[in-house]
Amino acid sequence: MTDTRTDALDILRTLVGRDDADFHEGQFEAIETLVDQRRRALVVQRTGWGKSAVYFVATLLLRRQGAGPTILVSPLLALMRDQVAAAARAGVRAVSINSSNPHEWAEVRQQLQNDEVDVLLVSPERLNNPKFRDEQLPALLERVGLLVVDEAHCISDWGHDFRPDYRRLRDLIAQMPDGVPVLATTATANSRVVTDVAAQLDSAATGSATDTSAGADTSAAVVTIRGPLARASLRLGVLRLPDSRTRLAWLLSHIDELPGSGIVYTLTVSAAEDTARLLREAGHPVRAYTGQTDTAEREESEGMLKRNEVKALVATSALGMGFDKPDLGFVLHLGAPSSPVAYYQQVGRAGRATENADVLLLPGVEDQDIWQYFATSSMPSKNKAEAVIAALTAHGGAPLSTPALEARVDLKRSPLELLLKVLDVDGAVRRVTGGWVATGEPWFYDQERYERIAAARVAEQQSMIEYETTTGCRMEFLQRALDDDTAVACGRCDNCTAAWFPAEVRPDMASAAAQSLDRVGVALEPRAQWPTGVASLGVNVRGNIPVDERLLAGRALARLTDLGWGGPLRDLFAAQATDAPASKAMIAACIRVLAEWGWEERPAAVVSLPSRRHPVLVDSVARALSDAGRLPWLGSLDLVGTGPTGAPGGNSAYRLSNVWDRFSVGPDLAQALAPFAGRPILLVDDIAGSRWTLTVAGRLLRRQGVAAVLPFALALTS
Repeated sequence: MTDTRTDALDILRTLVGRDDADFHEGQFEAIETLVDQRRRALVVQRTGWGKSAVYFVATLLLRRQGAGPTILVSPLLALMRDQVAAAARAGVRAVSINSSNPHEWAEVRQQLQNDEVDVLLVSPERLNNPKFRDEQLPALLERVGLLVVDEAHCISDWGHDFRPDYRRLRDLIAQMPDGVPVLATTATANSRVVTDVAAQLDSAATGSATDTSAGADTSAAVVTIRGPLARASLRLGVLRLPDSRTRLAWLLSHIDELPGSGIVYTLTVSAAEDTARLLREAGHPVRAYTGQTDTAEREESEGMLKRNEVKALVATSALGMGFDKPDLGFVLHLGAPSSPVAYYQQVGRAGRATENADVLLLPGVEDQDIWQYFATSSMPSKNKAEAVIAALTAHGGAPLSTPALEARVDLKRSPLELLLKVLDVDGAVRRVTGGWVATGEPWFYDQERYERIAAARVAEQQSMIEYETTTGCRMEFLQRALDDDTAVACGRCDNCTAAWFPAEVRPDMASAAAQSLDRVGVALEPRAQWPTGVASLGVNVRGNIPVDERLLAGRALARLTDLGWGGPLRDLFAAQATDAPASKAMIAACIRVLAEWGWEERPAAVVSLPSRRHPVLVDSVARALSDAGRLPWLGSLDLVGTGPTGAPGGNSAYRLSNVWDRFSVGPDLAQALAPFAGRPILLVDDIAGSRWTLTVAGRLLRRQGVAAVLPFALALTS
């Protein structure tokens, strides 16, 4: 053995705590590429293969040679926590700088100055934090010993909307001194993504990346070490059930039969929360885990799953890359991810250190609608991008904060922040202290690129449908979807043998699921502050909304994304749906919402909002609630002119300006309201998104002498 291999093997055995441990095929080759050859490597290996061992062992070997610390770009807090813990077990001094530990940043900086850090973990966004980028990164790059890019598929177009900051790593690599090795790792990449990532690692590469399985090609700039992606421990299956109620009933019937503890994936936040609630009510120890879950609660939930203190985490894709529980017993999906690549990445959490783990997909009829929403919502718009650049340019070089930009560009906060990152990576804007500035660099909308991304997503979605319906081996299908030439039938999945899972649903569980899905009523929170900068749009308000002009807390029948009433409401508000009275079942559900409301004072009358798209629907609901509650229906507010301008959605500033002064209390309604001065009114609308329509209408009613306005909507958009 070479000295490098001997030393590397000693470190590996310390890392795993076994004197007989040895490298998996490809592990030492990757380490040798980094340490002895000081080259750039892309490692594409299945989850559980040991990619982290490569960079920890390489780090210690390079440090022994006098190299500086490793910079490890890691995308998720959960992943960072696991990586820091794993590093400590290997004797690697690892620290992180991320949004959850600002109280530790000063200490980390001092440790770096003292050369007491072997690995610094940062998020891709941290690389563009003005203070870190301008004050700390240059000195760090001068002495960096190794750059590691974890979950490197995010560099590719496939992941452009997940973390656009990954695309700036190409520029970061170009700034590093010559001879500094670079390692990119991922478990989820097909050939297109591999080629794209390799090109990003070295834009000067003249040859194709090397695949060591076919022999080394030392003329290539990037060495690709790619292994088979088959997971012998996983037993795959697909169970097609007619609706969400039946899927939940199946889960209630059989969750205790699934081995050990695991993850139940859903496609939306509300589905995760609804499913977790249903399971808890049935006595199953589970927790919801989504992007909206508090950071401390997420960390606590991860620990509980690792210690087998819960049967499952019911999670969105927020629990994914890098979550490390080697004995995870099952992964179950309520609804399919939009591509086999994403599906393989998520099921790869299971069975990493066990002989058997169960993976079951329960696809939903609504899956494709959800895929389409997420695929289109993240695509940057040429008009919006040009508007952002124009707004920053017009500000004369002074930075504009994101909230200030919202009053100049009609985009909600999240898509605006995403678009700013994309423009930043493209060089058109730059993040500085105090906000964003235009760089003045020419920018063009890369329509070909976005069309290519959209086409790739459509193809991936179709491939996922084919996975659901294939009669061939499911593991082989996933491997081929990831361009793994070693793919062969697994002999374990439901198609290779027979369905290993029961299909029946217990009647009592079906009843419990139906009862849970029939739950009605979600909070409709009132607005308390006017949007920042709305005065620039001609609405002369600012700060807090006066208490005597606010709505009280309201209710909606359900969210559009809910598993229960969300489905009928989505059908009701679909673009092609015709305006019609609410069904008897929906009216009965609305009446139940009012019965369970718990208001301090019962409303004295009902007023409705005029709807341009659903006048018949709103009228039917308002009159039905009036009849059921024996409350007089006083009529509707009037539209001013043609009513609200612009399209639904948009950010708060623009949405408020679109509805401001577009409603009035007409003479007939004013006369009807007079006897109810000083009493509460129920205000009925069809759908609430930004809540500014209800806020403006409620303000008009309060100014008319109404003591309180209780808003009710059929649906919340989120």
